[in-house]
Amino acid sequence: MDPILAYYSRRDIQKKIVAQAKNKEVGVQYSTNGFGKRPDMLMYESDVSELARNGATSFHISEETWSNPLDLKPGMNQKQLDSLRIGWDCILDVDTKFIEYSKLCGSFLMDAIKFHDIKNVYSKFSGGSGFHIGISSKSFPESVDDKPTKILFPEGIRAISEYLKSMIRKPLSESILSINTLEEIKTSTGKTEKELIKENKFDPFEVIGIDSVLISPRHLYRCAYSINEKTNLVSIPVDNPKNFKIKNAQIKNIDPEVGFISSFEPGEAKSLIIQAMEFKYSQKEYKTKMLQPVNQEIKEIKEFEIPKIAIKEDYFPPCIKQMLKGIPKDGRKRAVFVLINFLKQMGWSLDEIEKRLLEWNESNYEPLREGYIRSQITWQRKTNQNIMPPNCSNEAYYKDLGVNCDDPLCRRVKNPVNYVFIKIKK
Repeated sequence: MDPILAYYSRRDIQKKIVAQAKNKEVGVQYSTNGFGKRPDMLMYESDVSELARNGATSFHISEETWSNPLDLKPGMNQKQLDSLRIGWDCILDVDTKFIEYSKLCGSFLMDAIKFHDIKNVYSKFSGGSGFHIGISSKSFPESVDDKPTKILFPEGIRAISEYLKSMIRKPLSESILSINTLEEIKTSTGKTEKELIKENKFDPFEVIGIDSVLISPRHLYRCAYSINEKTNLVSIPVDNPKNFKIKNAQIKNIDPEVGFISSFEPGEAKSLIIQAMEFKYSQKEYKTKMLQPVNQEIKEIKEFEIPKIAIKEDYFPPCIKQMLKGIPKDGRKRAVFVLINFLKQMGWSLDEIEKRLLEWNESNYEPLREGYIRSQITWQRKTNQNIMPPNCSNEAYYKDLGVNCDDPLCRRVKNPVNYVFIKIKK
């Protein structure tokens, strides 16, 4: 029997593939002849072997989940797609021809996701030289900033992708340079130093793609336990990309005990998507280096830079002062996110921020684990992120935490950082 047909005739393989295809659009590839009809579905385990008998070599599924995938039609507009979509799994596609780089990047992405208290994070080998990192659609909250999460596609995944890239850029760069010198990277990639160096630093994403452009409506990715016809390797789940071994992906060695995106905790990815969306909006403001004008008397402040001398708490806006008195209800971790990014913009060192947060923690209705705060600071040292705190309009980070501002200036600024520099300017 043909080895591919024999593989897809296995009942344990069929079960794993069909389980992943529930409410998903399915694309069936026939060797090098391209995909069959779309949309398609897999309803029964016997469908897998039947399609393999007809020449199917691999199975691909959508990131999006649909009320009925067969209702999808070419040329549907966003509104029509939104009406059929019931959710979307977050699939991050690590794409590079260098598998060691891919293993590093995938591992760092998993660490960054787990950093947001998400326990159910999955990874799988793509069958080529990359990895897919996944989170279930059911891990996300039903809405974000008063918008149903199901319609935040592909915007939500693109925001998460860019946010996580900012988190892992520095450690990933350092890890790659510990394996190969810049000269070796230039030789192996064919890229020039000008292409590889951005702002005087090696940019790892010039040799590794987590390409948000590929995240688009009805985008398909290779199903776990499906064969890659180009390499004859199987796309298998792995506990962590850094532990992956090629021999484990050979058809003869496949034991499908582990699932891919097989469990979740409702809402566990709330912090991740909120912070990613906030990062998306704050980066636009930060990159312009412009602060919002509030009226004719207070002019725009240009060329904003982080001060070299830490700004005292006396100048902080009421929202931050209230937050520093302690959080009287749930939301302490969100407050940590706000305070770290705000204090960094105020010129505070990470040592000063850590000391202040440990003091602040004792004022909370129930203190966080000290280790949590120290881990947040450790991550900041490791990644050297530099982003603005959430904007004042983001209720999840202010109003929902019981933080309110009654200063007239607060009603006329966009971000707590604006308040401080306008106050100093005045």
